[in-house]
Amino acid sequence: MANTRSAQKRHQQSLARYARNKSLRASVRTAVKKAREALASDDLAKAKEALRAATKALDSAASKGVFHANNAARNVGRLSQAFAKKAATQQG
Repeated sequence: MANTRSAQKRHQQSLARYARNKSLRASVRTAVKKAREALASDDLAKAKEALRAATKALDSAASKGVFHANNAARNVGRLSQAFAKKAATQQG
């Protein structure tokens, strides 16, 4: 356990950050999962809305430092690519 007052404060801050990051990470994973499920279905409107929500969540988490920026960009790119492929196959 922390011995000094400043170390105790840093420990409390780290616990608060951990809880906040854990919650944000879980909500991002849920948004991405919903986007993948929507892409698996045949409803393009639902998939587009889920993609928007997942993109927003990933970008927000990346700006807060919960996810690395490249990691978020890679996930957004892959989801967008999957959506574009799905849209092309349904139109063509």
